[in-house]
Amino acid sequence: MEKFLIWTFTFSWIIQAGVGILYKYDLEMIGRFLMIPLMYIPLIGVLVSGNKLAGMGWKPEIKSNIKYILIAWFSPAILIFIGVVLYFLFFPSHFDLSGEYMVEIAGPKVLEQLKEKGLTYGKYIIVSIINCLTYAPLFNMFVAVGEEAGWRGYLYPKLKEKYGKIQGWLYGGIIWSIWHWPIIWFIGYEYGKDYVGFPVVGMLLFCIFTTTSGIICDWLYERTHCIWVPSIIHGAINASATVTLAVCITNVGSKRLLGPGPMGLISVIPFVLFSIVIIIQEKKKEKNSLKN
Repeated sequence: MEKFLIWTFTFSWIIQAGVGILYKYDLEMIGRFLMIPLMYIPLIGVLVSGNKLAGMGWKPEIKSNIKYILIAWFSPAILIFIGVVLYFLFFPSHFDLSGEYMVEIAGPKVLEQLKEKGLTYGKYIIVSIINCLTYAPLFNMFVAVGEEAGWRGYLYPKLKEKYGKIQGWLYGGIIWSIWHWPIIWFIGYEYGKDYVGFPVVGMLLFCIFTTTSGIICDWLYERTHCIWVPSIIHGAINASATVTLAVCITNVGSKRLLGPGPMGLISVIPFVLFSIVIIIQEKKKEKNSLKN
């Protein structure tokens, strides 16, 4: 396990440093593309550390796992939607359908390009939501599997074996968060840079999201023994998370720590509740197994 962590973190943090340099010199588009291979580093870390990918459940068992595949496919959109609603209940003035977010990341001409295609910004958001519910989880799955093979396929089983299930989940979530820390610092990943306590507060807050979503991903993996299922939910989360920012004003300062993305302290609440339900169920199973 130690070799895996050393190789994975070394390779990943070098790439993240590269992303930070690209962002510093206004080469954000190249930096974003570089973050795609970054997601495969945990999988590569498994191999380089002398371990095998065999036994992680690479054969899709669709028929026997259809219930959990549906949960993986649709639950992120539901959880993230609830989180977004909670955020905008606290900050209704932050809701925005002017396209401010898209203009900031893609330039001032992007709204004109939408109009040429016959799309208002509102219609674009609707299309994006439909994408999140249809093909995006499947498309993103092929990228997310790079992380899932390393975290849920290799690391989490090792941690649970050594520390027990609940502690293993907690340690796994913290490790997964720390893996992201350089880009949280270098480029303001997920929270931006304009908040009190940058970057430490963002780094610590991200632990809540990675721990809770990690529990959900691993719970699905345990139920299916198929690495593609946690990859689906990981991909679905990534897809839906982008829509939350697209309907929010950009200049919110420290309130970005609260939402509307699922990493915010308010909008992560549905993930926290879901993971608590899973933990309670697991503890009940442990008690029942001890009685028997």
